[in-house]
Order: sequence, then C-alpha cells, then structure tokens
Amino acid sequence: MFTGLIEGVGEVVEIKGTSSGMRLRIQSELAPELKAGESLAVNGLLRVGGSIFLASLNLLVVPLVFVSLVCGTAALDDVAKLGRVGAKTLGLYLVTTAIAVSLALVAASIVQPGAGFDLGSGATYEAQQAPPIADVIIDLFPSNPIRAMSDGNMLQIIVFAGLFGLALTLSGEPGRRLLKFFDDLNAVIMRLVMLLMVAAPYGVFCLIAKNFALQGFRAVGPLVWYFVLVLGVLVLHALFTYSILLKVLARLNPIVFFRNMRDPIALAFSTASSNATLPVTLETVEHRLGVGNSIASFTIPLGATVNMDGTAIMQGVATGFIAQAYGIDLSPMDYAMVVVTATLASIGTAGVPGVGLIMLAMVLRQVNLPVEGIGLIIGVDRLLDMVRTVVNVCGDASVSCIVAASEGQLSREVFGDASQGG
Repeated sequence: MFTGLIEGVGEVVEIKGTSSGMRLRIQSELAPELKAGESLAVNGLLRVGGSIFLASLNLLVVPLVFVSLVCGTAALDDVAKLGRVGAKTLGLYLVTTAIAVSLALVAASIVQPGAGFDLGSGATYEAQQAPPIADVIIDLFPSNPIRAMSDGNMLQIIVFAGLFGLALTLSGEPGRRLLKFFDDLNAVIMRLVMLLMVAAPYGVFCLIAKNFALQGFRAVGPLVWYFVLVLGVLVLHALFTYSILLKVLARLNPIVFFRNMRDPIALAFSTASSNATLPVTLETVEHRLGVGNSIASFTIPLGATVNMDGTAIMQGVATGFIAQAYGIDLSPMDYAMVVVTATLASIGTAGVPGVGLIMLAMVLRQVNLPVEGIGLIIGVDRLLDMVRTVVNVCGDASVSCIVAASEGQLSREVFGDASQGG
C-alpha cells in the first residue's frame, strides 16, 4: 500500500494505492493560501490599478471637453470673415461625423460583437421612456452650468462651452485676452492627458488582467470581433463615404485623391496624431490636391479641431459593444443620443493620441453605460487609434477639396497631375 500527495495549481490531489488496485481521490478545493493570493491579485492590486486609471479618465472628461470646446469655438472667428465658406466647412464636418457614428452603431447592432461576454449579472439598467422631442431640445441648454459639470451632463456642457467660446470671439480685446488664458489652460490639460497616456500601459494591464482573470480566454473572441468591426467600419467610411462625397459634390476622382494623400496617411498612421500631421496635410492639400491657400489654411486647421470621424466610429462601435457585453438594451432614443453626443463631442476631441478614450467615457456616461467597460477594449485601442487618425486626416482633406471646388478655388490640373502622388 502507498500513499502520495500531489499539489496542483490551486488544488490538492491525494492518490492512494493498494495491491488490488488504486483508488484516486481528488479534492478540488482551492488551497487557502492560493485563494488569498488570487484575491489579493485580482481584487487587490489589479482592481486598485484599474480603478485609479478609470478614475483618471473620468477626471479629465469635463475639463477637457469644456476647455477644448471653448478654444475650438473661439477659433471659429474666421467663420465670420469667410462667411459661407465657414458654414460649408463646419456643416460638412458635422455631417460626415454623424454619418460615421451612424454607420458604427448600425454595424455594432448587426454584428453584435459584445454578445460573447457575460457581464450582465453586475449591471443594473432600466431603459427610460423616451421624452418628447421638445423636452430633449430644452434640456440641451443648462440653467446652471456648474451643476451640469458636476452631474457630467455632457450635452449641456457642450452647449455652454460653445456659447462661451462664441462670446469670446464677439468680445473684442477682452475676449482675446481671456482666450489666451484658455489656450494656456488647454495646453496644460493636454499635458495632463499625455501624462495619463504614459501611465496608460499599467492601467491597461490591470484592467485587461482583471477581465481575463474573471472571464477567462473566452473574452478573446468578442474582442477580436470588436477589433475587426471597428477596422472594417473605418475602412468603409474612408473608401466609400469620402469617395462618394468627392465624386458627387466635387466631381473628383477618389483614386487620385487617395494616391496624392500618401504622405499624410503614412504620417498619421505612424503618429496617431492629427495635430502632428497638420503641417504635412496642409502642404499636401495645397500642392498636391490643388486647394487654394485661402481655403486650405482655414479648413485643415479647423478639421484637426472639429473633424474626428474615426474617433466617432470607435465611440459608436464601442458603445454597442459595451452595452451588449453587459446585457443592456439601448433604446432608439439612446442611439440617437449617442449620435448627437459623439458628433458634438468631436468638436472637443483634441488631435493627440489616446484622447478618444476620454471622449468615449463621456459618451458612455451620457447613455448610462458602465465606464468600466472601457477596460474590455482598451488593450487594442492603440492600433485602432493609428487607423482612425488616418480616417480623420482623409476627412479633413476631402472636405477641403469639396469646399474649394464649390468656391472655384480648386486647381484640377494640380489635382490630376500624376506626378503629385509620388
């Protein structure tokens, strides 16, 4: 007779044998010390690290949106000078962003990328009856902007920031002095965002490790679907939406357009920053696409500020993905709110890497979805950020071409020159 004891990972196995045979008894109870270690890792270190990172994202939402929107709206001083050119440009940017987020929501509803997760047990959500459209419009305007910021009511913050920025542009010298303060404050907040991005890998590790510890490797499948879906909608929007607009509104060849945009596309993909790509984009739009300087010098910097189609696509797919992962059914009014919020929020999305995650937290809060759901997708966001920056830059250039063509400020000889795409 012999007795042996084997300690496995997280379980104790006892084997007993006799001359007539062997009896195998497996005790599947976890060892107490391993239970304590798992609890310390998952509910201790990983939970604390991930929660701090999410709290940091939430911390930046309101100041980033408010200050960026004030600066972006105040920068529209040229709209008064350019008249209809400014109205065309801003209108096209908002329309393409609305199309982008609508495509993303439709794709997420059809593919259901988050259906493989089972996080609904911890989520509580009750869909409210849709209010009358008149009440929705009235609620856009805050009676107390401080309370709107405290409550995180993003649509009211966006409206107040837009009105405040507009007032700055109409206030003459006092407005210009105050705008310099907001520009400095915006630079400080952007530095804070970059500091958060430095710490992001550690926060991402904590969030992903915790999710995999609780969900296992079955979380990989839906995440792959999310990645492929966002990538597919980005490519669809870039190749088809912009191509149709260029062909219909400006009678331009989309193939020539993308060929001439090689340099900005390569730089946007490598830097994941519309702002960093801005000089190359401006040079390309003027000298390879044939847009006049008076148009390009206005539309391209404005696009780097307000045109974030790629970010809107990510927000739309991510909203559907997180809602499905938590087993939450969004109402048609919720979807409409996502479209409006993501479109207006694009004005306040700075052209730096990673800021789209902060704006996503804003969109999630607007429709009462758990912000913790960002932890499901953040691990693959960097590569998608590179692709959606390409979409943003192509959107800036395409709108510039359309506006220039409508104003007679587009050189079709320069646009069609085969040597320009080198």
